[in-house]
Amino acid sequence: MIDHLTAMAVFARVAETGGFSRAAESLGISKSAVSKQVSRLEDRFGTRLLNRTTRRISLTEAGERVLEHSRRAVAEFEAAEAEVGAHRDTPSGLLRVSAGVSFGQTELAPELARFLAGCPDLSIDLVLNDRRVDLVEEGYDVALRIGVLEDSSMMARRLGSVRALTAAAPSYLDRRGRPLVPADLSGHVCLGYSYQNGGGQWTFDGPSGHIRHKFKPRLMSNNGTALAAAAEQGLGVVQMPDFIISQAVREGRLEEILADFRKADVGIYAIYPAGRPLAAKVRAFIDFSVAVFGDGAGS
Repeated sequence: MIDHLTAMAVFARVAETGGFSRAAESLGISKSAVSKQVSRLEDRFGTRLLNRTTRRISLTEAGERVLEHSRRAVAEFEAAEAEVGAHRDTPSGLLRVSAGVSFGQTELAPELARFLAGCPDLSIDLVLNDRRVDLVEEGYDVALRIGVLEDSSMMARRLGSVRALTAAAPSYLDRRGRPLVPADLSGHVCLGYSYQNGGGQWTFDGPSGHIRHKFKPRLMSNNGTALAAAAEQGLGVVQMPDFIISQAVREGRLEEILADFRKADVGIYAIYPAGRPLAAKVRAFIDFSVAVFGDGAGS
Protein backbone atom coordinates (compact mmCIF):
# COMPACT_ATOMS: atom_id res chain seq x y z
CA MET A 1 0.00 0.00 0.00
CA ILE A 2 2.84 2.41 0.82
CA ASP A 3 4.46 1.68 -2.56
CA HIS A 4 1.18 2.44 -4.32
CA LEU A 5 0.81 5.70 -2.38
CA THR A 6 4.28 6.71 -3.55
CA ALA A 7 3.32 5.86 -7.12
CA MET A 8 0.14 7.95 -6.81
CA ALA A 9 2.16 10.92 -5.56
CA VAL A 10 4.60 10.63 -8.48
CA PHE A 11 1.76 10.23 -10.96
CA ALA A 12 0.05 13.36 -9.62
CA ARG A 13 3.30 15.32 -9.97
CA VAL A 14 3.67 14.17 -13.62
CA ALA A 15 0.14 15.32 -14.36
CA GLU A 16 0.67 18.66 -12.62
CA THR A 17 4.04 19.45 -14.24
CA GLY A 18 3.13 18.09 -17.68
CA GLY A 19 6.07 15.74 -18.14
CA PHE A 20 8.34 13.09 -16.73
CA SER A 21 11.47 15.25 -16.78
CA ARG A 22 9.85 18.14 -14.92
CA ALA A 23 8.32 15.77 -12.37
CA ALA A 24 11.69 14.09 -11.83
CA GLU A 25 13.39 17.45 -11.30
CA SER A 26 10.78 18.67 -8.81
CA LEU A 27 10.89 15.39 -6.85
CA GLY A 28 14.66 15.10 -6.91
CA ILE A 29 14.67 11.64 -8.48
CA SER A 30 15.63 10.27 -11.89
CA LYS A 31 13.36 10.31 -14.94
CA SER A 32 13.55 6.51 -15.10
CA ALA A 33 12.35 6.28 -11.48
CA VAL A 34 9.36 8.48 -12.36
CA SER A 35 8.55 6.30 -15.34
CA LYS A 36 8.81 3.16 -13.23
CA GLN A 37 6.38 4.51 -10.62
CA VAL A 38 3.81 5.49 -13.26
CA SER A 39 4.13 2.09 -14.94
CA ARG A 40 3.64 0.40 -11.57
CA LEU A 41 0.43 2.34 -11.05
CA GLU A 42 -0.84 1.48 -14.52
CA ASP A 43 -0.10 -2.19 -13.86
CA ARG A 44 -2.01 -1.96 -10.60
CA PHE A 45 -5.12 -0.51 -12.27
CA GLY A 46 -4.71 -2.59 -15.43
CA THR A 47 -5.07 0.34 -17.83
CA ARG A 48 -3.13 3.25 -19.31
CA LEU A 49 -3.34 6.45 -17.31
CA LEU A 50 -1.28 8.64 -19.65
CA ASN A 51 -1.17 9.14 -23.40
CA ARG A 52 2.52 9.55 -24.27
CA THR A 53 3.96 11.17 -27.38
CA THR A 54 7.41 12.51 -28.09
CA ARG A 55 6.15 16.08 -27.59
CA ARG A 56 3.60 15.87 -24.76
CA ILE A 57 1.60 13.72 -22.40
CA SER A 58 -2.09 13.81 -21.61
CA LEU A 59 -4.37 12.02 -19.20
CA THR A 60 -6.62 9.22 -20.34
CA GLU A 61 -10.16 9.06 -19.00
CA ALA A 62 -8.99 6.56 -16.37
CA GLY A 63 -6.05 8.84 -15.62
CA GLU A 64 -8.41 11.72 -14.87
CA ARG A 65 -10.21 9.63 -12.26
CA VAL A 66 -7.01 8.27 -10.74
CA LEU A 67 -5.54 11.79 -10.56
CA GLU A 68 -8.48 12.97 -8.47
CA HIS A 69 -8.05 10.11 -6.02
CA SER A 70 -4.27 10.49 -6.02
CA ARG A 71 -4.49 14.14 -5.04
CA ARG A 72 -6.94 13.28 -2.26
CA ALA A 73 -4.75 10.44 -0.96
CA VAL A 74 -1.62 12.57 -0.94
CA ALA A 75 -3.46 15.42 0.80
CA GLU A 76 -4.76 13.04 3.50
CA PHE A 77 -1.29 11.63 4.05
CA GLU A 78 0.25 15.10 4.33
CA ALA A 79 -2.48 16.16 6.76
CA ALA A 80 -1.86 13.08 8.91
CA GLU A 81 1.88 13.71 8.83
CA ALA A 82 1.40 17.32 9.90
CA GLU A 83 -0.98 16.38 12.70
CA VAL A 84 1.28 13.65 14.08
CA GLY A 85 4.27 15.96 13.79
CA ALA A 86 2.48 18.62 15.81
CA HIS A 87 1.65 16.09 18.53
CA ARG A 88 5.20 14.76 18.44
CA ASP A 89 6.75 18.17 18.98
CA THR A 90 4.18 19.74 21.33
CA PRO A 91 2.85 18.11 24.52
CA SER A 92 -0.84 17.50 23.82
CA GLY A 93 -3.62 14.98 24.23
CA LEU A 94 -4.13 12.72 27.26
CA LEU A 95 -1.20 11.55 29.41
CA ARG A 96 -1.94 8.49 31.56
CA VAL A 97 0.32 8.37 34.63
CA SER A 98 0.65 5.66 37.28
CA ALA A 99 2.19 6.35 40.68
CA GLY A 100 2.16 4.96 44.21
CA VAL A 101 -0.63 6.20 46.46
CA SER A 102 1.42 8.01 49.11
CA PHE A 103 3.98 9.46 46.69
CA GLY A 104 1.23 10.52 44.31
CA GLN A 105 -0.79 12.24 47.01
CA THR A 106 1.98 14.02 48.89
CA GLU A 107 4.62 14.69 46.23
CA LEU A 108 3.28 14.41 42.68
CA ALA A 109 -0.28 15.75 42.79
CA PRO A 110 0.69 19.13 44.33
CA GLU A 111 3.08 19.73 41.39
CA LEU A 112 0.69 18.91 38.55
CA ALA A 113 -0.95 22.33 38.39
CA ARG A 114 2.43 23.91 37.66
CA PHE A 115 3.22 21.28 35.03
CA LEU A 116 -0.13 21.65 33.27
CA ALA A 117 0.21 25.43 33.28
CA GLY A 118 3.12 25.01 30.90
CA CYS A 119 1.29 22.50 28.69
CA PRO A 120 -2.07 24.07 27.80
CA ASP A 121 -2.96 21.37 25.24
CA LEU A 122 -2.34 18.48 27.64
CA SER A 123 -4.59 16.69 30.12
CA ILE A 124 -3.60 14.04 32.67
CA ASP A 125 -5.24 10.87 33.96
CA LEU A 126 -3.39 10.16 37.23
CA VAL A 127 -4.03 6.71 38.69
CA LEU A 128 -2.63 6.01 42.17
CA ASN A 129 -1.97 2.39 42.98
CA ASP A 130 0.80 0.76 44.99
CA ARG A 131 0.48 -2.33 42.80
CA ARG A 132 3.04 -2.62 39.97
CA VAL A 133 0.83 -1.99 36.95
CA ASP A 134 1.46 -3.37 33.47
CA LEU A 135 1.96 -0.20 31.44
CA VAL A 136 1.31 -1.74 28.04
CA GLU A 137 -1.57 -3.98 29.05
CA GLU A 138 -3.31 -1.26 31.08
CA GLY A 139 -2.62 1.61 28.70
CA TYR A 140 -0.32 3.88 30.71
CA ASP A 141 2.13 6.27 29.09
CA VAL A 142 4.47 6.50 32.08
CA ALA A 143 4.78 5.31 35.69
CA LEU A 144 6.76 6.70 38.61
CA ARG A 145 8.29 3.96 40.73
CA ILE A 146 10.49 3.89 43.80
CA GLY A 147 13.02 1.17 44.56
CA VAL A 148 14.64 -1.65 42.64
CA LEU A 149 13.56 -1.98 39.01
CA GLU A 150 12.34 -5.42 38.00
CA ASP A 151 10.84 -5.18 34.50
CA SER A 152 13.72 -5.05 32.02
CA SER A 153 11.33 -4.73 29.07
CA MET A 154 10.63 -1.13 30.05
CA MET A 155 12.74 1.97 29.52
CA ALA A 156 13.72 3.82 32.70
CA ARG A 157 14.93 7.33 33.54
CA ARG A 158 16.25 8.01 37.04
CA LEU A 159 14.62 11.12 38.46
CA GLY A 160 16.14 11.37 41.91
CA SER A 161 16.22 9.46 45.19
CA VAL A 162 14.46 9.11 48.53
CA ARG A 163 15.72 8.13 51.98
CA ALA A 164 14.22 5.29 53.96
CA LEU A 165 13.80 6.01 57.70
CA THR A 166 13.13 3.54 60.50
CA ALA A 167 10.91 5.03 63.19
CA ALA A 168 8.38 4.45 65.95
CA ALA A 169 6.27 6.57 68.27
CA PRO A 170 8.16 7.94 71.30
CA SER A 171 5.53 6.35 73.58
CA TYR A 172 6.24 2.94 72.05
CA LEU A 173 10.01 3.37 72.39
CA ASP A 174 9.64 4.50 76.01
CA ARG A 175 7.71 1.32 76.68
CA ARG A 176 9.75 -1.19 74.65
CA GLY A 177 13.19 0.41 74.55
CA ARG A 178 15.22 2.01 71.75
CA PRO A 179 17.06 -0.39 69.42
CA LEU A 180 20.77 0.39 69.06
CA VAL A 181 21.55 -2.11 66.28
CA PRO A 182 19.27 -3.86 63.77
CA ALA A 183 19.51 -7.13 65.72
CA ASP A 184 17.67 -5.44 68.59
CA LEU A 185 14.55 -5.33 66.43
CA SER A 186 13.98 -9.02 67.18
CA GLY A 187 12.39 -7.90 70.44
CA HIS A 188 10.10 -5.34 68.79
CA VAL A 189 6.80 -5.22 66.93
CA CYS A 190 7.48 -4.50 63.25
CA LEU A 191 4.91 -3.28 60.75
CA GLY A 192 5.37 -4.57 57.20
CA TYR A 193 4.72 -3.13 53.74
CA SER A 194 3.22 -6.02 51.78
CA TYR A 195 4.67 -4.99 48.38
CA GLN A 196 8.24 -4.95 49.77
CA ASN A 197 10.02 -8.30 50.16
CA GLY A 198 6.76 -10.00 51.10
CA GLY A 199 6.21 -7.51 53.92
CA GLY A 200 8.61 -9.19 56.36
CA GLN A 201 12.14 -8.00 55.60
CA TRP A 202 14.06 -4.74 56.06
CA THR A 203 17.59 -3.85 55.01
CA PHE A 204 20.19 -1.66 56.67
CA ASP A 205 23.71 -0.50 55.85
CA GLY A 206 26.16 -0.47 58.73
CA PRO A 207 29.91 -0.40 59.35
CA SER A 208 30.12 -4.13 58.63
CA GLY A 209 28.07 -3.92 55.43
CA HIS A 210 24.57 -4.90 54.34
CA ILE A 211 22.24 -6.20 57.06
CA ARG A 212 18.90 -7.95 56.58
CA HIS A 213 16.29 -8.17 59.31
CA LYS A 214 13.51 -10.67 58.78
CA PHE A 215 10.39 -10.51 60.89
CA LYS A 216 6.78 -11.62 61.14
CA PRO A 217 4.72 -8.42 60.91
CA ARG A 218 2.11 -7.72 63.56
CA LEU A 219 0.39 -5.53 60.98
CA MET A 220 0.93 -5.64 57.23
CA SER A 221 -0.53 -3.25 54.65
CA ASN A 222 -0.11 -2.35 50.98
CA ASN A 223 -0.09 1.36 51.84
CA GLY A 224 2.72 3.18 53.63
CA THR A 225 0.55 6.01 54.93
CA ALA A 226 -1.68 3.52 56.74
CA LEU A 227 1.35 1.89 58.35
CA ALA A 228 2.74 5.27 59.42
CA ALA A 229 -0.59 6.15 61.05
CA ALA A 230 -0.55 2.86 62.98
CA ALA A 231 3.03 3.53 64.10
CA GLU A 232 2.05 6.99 65.36
CA GLN A 233 -0.52 5.29 67.57
CA GLY A 234 2.25 3.25 69.20
CA LEU A 235 1.62 -0.08 67.48
CA GLY A 236 5.22 -0.71 66.44
CA VAL A 237 8.22 0.13 64.24
CA VAL A 238 8.03 1.09 60.56
CA GLN A 239 10.60 1.54 57.81
CA MET A 240 9.24 4.05 55.31
CA PRO A 241 10.40 6.56 52.67
CA ASP A 242 11.05 9.98 54.11
CA PHE A 243 8.24 11.63 52.14
CA ILE A 244 5.76 9.56 54.18
CA ILE A 245 7.13 9.99 57.71
CA SER A 246 9.64 12.87 57.73
CA GLN A 247 7.02 15.42 58.83
CA ALA A 248 5.87 13.16 61.65
CA VAL A 249 9.52 12.84 62.75
CA ARG A 250 10.00 16.63 62.64
CA GLU A 251 6.84 17.16 64.69
CA GLY A 252 7.77 14.50 67.25
CA ARG A 253 4.91 12.12 66.49
CA LEU A 254 7.52 9.57 65.36
CA GLU A 255 11.15 9.19 66.39
CA GLU A 256 13.83 7.95 64.03
CA ILE A 257 15.86 5.00 65.28
CA LEU A 258 18.94 3.20 63.94
CA ALA A 259 20.06 6.34 62.07
CA ASP A 260 23.64 4.99 62.00
CA PHE A 261 22.33 2.02 60.01
CA ARG A 262 20.17 3.95 57.59
CA LYS A 263 19.89 2.06 54.29
CA ALA A 264 21.25 3.63 51.12
CA ASP A 265 18.94 6.00 49.28
CA VAL A 266 16.64 4.34 46.76
CA GLY A 267 15.91 5.73 43.31
CA ILE A 268 12.78 7.32 41.89
CA TYR A 269 12.32 6.26 38.27
CA ALA A 270 10.11 7.15 35.36
CA ILE A 271 9.21 3.94 33.54
CA TYR A 272 7.80 3.89 30.02
CA PRO A 273 7.35 1.28 27.26
CA ALA A 274 10.33 0.50 25.06
CA GLY A 275 10.33 0.18 21.30
CA ARG A 276 8.46 3.32 20.40
CA PRO A 277 9.43 7.00 19.90
CA LEU A 278 9.13 9.04 23.09
CA ALA A 279 6.06 11.26 22.70
CA ALA A 280 6.42 14.95 23.50
CA LYS A 281 3.92 14.66 26.36
CA VAL A 282 5.95 11.88 28.01
CA ARG A 283 9.25 13.66 27.45
CA ALA A 284 7.86 16.90 28.94
CA PHE A 285 6.51 15.06 31.99
CA ILE A 286 9.80 13.26 32.61
CA ASP A 287 11.86 16.45 32.24
CA PHE A 288 9.54 18.22 34.68
CA SER A 289 9.78 15.33 37.15
CA VAL A 290 13.58 15.47 37.04
CA ALA A 291 13.43 19.18 37.86
CA VAL A 292 11.03 18.59 40.76
CA PHE A 293 12.28 15.31 42.24
CA GLY A 294 15.96 15.40 41.27
CA ASP A 295 18.50 15.13 44.06
CA GLY A 296 19.43 18.79 43.61
CA ALA A 297 15.86 20.08 43.20
CA GLY A 298 15.00 23.01 45.37
CA SER A 299 18.55 23.36 46.70
